[in-house]
Amino acid sequence: MTPVFLTVDTEFAWRHHAAGHDAAAIYARSIEPAGVGLSYQLGLLRRHGLKACFFVDPMPSLLFGLEPFRRLVGTILDAGQEVQLHLHPNWAGAVAGDGAAAYARFELVEYDLDEQRDLLSGAADLLVAAGAPAPVAFRAGSYAANDDTLAALAQLGFAYDSSHNGAAVPWPSQVGLPARHIAPVWRGVVEVPVTVIEDAPGSLRTFQLCALSVAEARDALEHAAANAHAAVTIVSHGFELANRAGTRANAVHVRRFERLCEMLDERREALPTTHFAARPALSLGQDDAPLGPNLLRTRWRQAEQLWSNMVEERAR
Repeated sequence: MTPVFLTVDTEFAWRHHAAGHDAAAIYARSIEPAGVGLSYQLGLLRRHGLKACFFVDPMPSLLFGLEPFRRLVGTILDAGQEVQLHLHPNWAGAVAGDGAAAYARFELVEYDLDEQRDLLSGAADLLVAAGAPAPVAFRAGSYAANDDTLAALAQLGFAYDSSHNGAAVPWPSQVGLPARHIAPVWRGVVEVPVTVIEDAPGSLRTFQLCALSVAEARDALEHAAANAHAAVTIVSHGFELANRAGTRANAVHVRRFERLCEMLDERREALPTTHFAARPALSLGQDDAPLGPNLLRTRWRQAEQLWSNMVEERAR
């Protein structure tokens, strides 16, 4: 079997803070947008009997208080899913209501080891204060982690990191692994890289809802199962099924999520979804290779993306 980490980066979108929205509006547009946010996604996961990891960024609670995050964490845990730690450090310098005029450095890799450890420790405390169990897994915002991040996580007792993303190498993803490395590996913690595919020779693309078509996702899953990959790590965002304004569902992305859930349900014996908190047995250090390019498959996705960007994102 090849375990699947179905992950959802769950955060207050900075763009809504920059637009001047208050906490209630940011929650609505980032966490529960257009009827296809957290509650919808949890319902679909429940219907298909799937496990997902919600990487939650608690840093905006420094501005808006813990109450929105208690609601967020409680909703996830009540649905039987897990909460792990996510972190966008720019929120550490933000001020409520200033239209994003103030902010700290945006990427975690812009901080030294001690600064990273302090940020991670503080964010973990905020997450626990919001009702989550002590986190054992982490993903950096924008995949912006490096070897200092892994060292800081190990010092804090984390077991897993899932920040290495070959499609975001060399900036801001800077964990010391080759871009094409997709198998879990021991680096003081277990690094569980985000799965990527090769959509054109030498070009890597993240296994993410807004990045891959249904056909690409299906072929990536089948490739992993057929080649006994050590893991598959899929990325989504809580707001990804809606347009960027958070006001209308993006039908292309909704269909992708629905089909992904169906495929994982159908393939559960070969590709079981799992939680980091379950400490699944992972084969470490395998030389797993990304799915190779296919011109027809890529062209279809490009046409689909054009429709998504020109129609779904602009409709009101």
